[in-house]
Amino acid sequence: MPEKSLPDTMRIATYNIQKCVGMDLRRRPERILQVLEGLKADVAVLQEADKRLPPRPAALPHFLVEETGWQAADLGGAGSLGWHGNAVLYRNGVQLRAKGHIALPGLEPRGAVWVELETALGPVRVIGAHLGLTGRARREQMHTLARAAKRDDAAVVLAGDFNEWSRTQVLEHIAPALTFLPPRPSFPALRPLGPLDRIAHCKRLKAVAHGVHGKRPAHIASDHLPVWADLRAV
Repeated sequence: MPEKSLPDTMRIATYNIQKCVGMDLRRRPERILQVLEGLKADVAVLQEADKRLPPRPAALPHFLVEETGWQAADLGGAGSLGWHGNAVLYRNGVQLRAKGHIALPGLEPRGAVWVELETALGPVRVIGAHLGLTGRARREQMHTLARAAKRDDAAVVLAGDFNEWSRTQVLEHIAPALTFLPPRPSFPALRPLGPLDRIAHCKRLKAVAHGVHGKRPAHIASDHLPVWADLRAV
């Protein structure tokens, strides 16, 4: 992975942190933060950031997030880091302007989050999502996200765990306003085969670099590897 990109770019990453439980079955939030530090990202979209059972306390404690220089968008409440496990962290001068939730259809309890950030690229709306396990649910959820991505007042980035194994265009045609970066294997972390974790952006942006971060301890910190992209305004 290249070093932090030029000042006129923004690095965004998406990472399913599996409630901070690693491949060694140990819950070590500090290890997740070590991976995040190695990413050198300005914005990190997380999935499974909260424990499963109500009141869904944060798996990645707030005080550790703040101690390592990140700020977390207040999307959950009641001690959670996010909503339906989706969280957004930001740093390096990025500022939060607005935030909210997106209800997603399907039998599973799923949801997405959005934040509007002031960045080096100007205003950017970042949507974070963790899509369902069935193809039908993912298609319905992508229709909802495509509507949420239609913005005239800000650039848009969609990132998350799409739970889609296929490398062919299965979901992309549902959101033609977005450019989906070529999928790269990010799951399982020890031997990546499935391109589950993905990033897409609107036409106001272009990706100048993107990849999967596999540097230690990412290989063991979660069952997913983080995916990152350097974006520039067009």
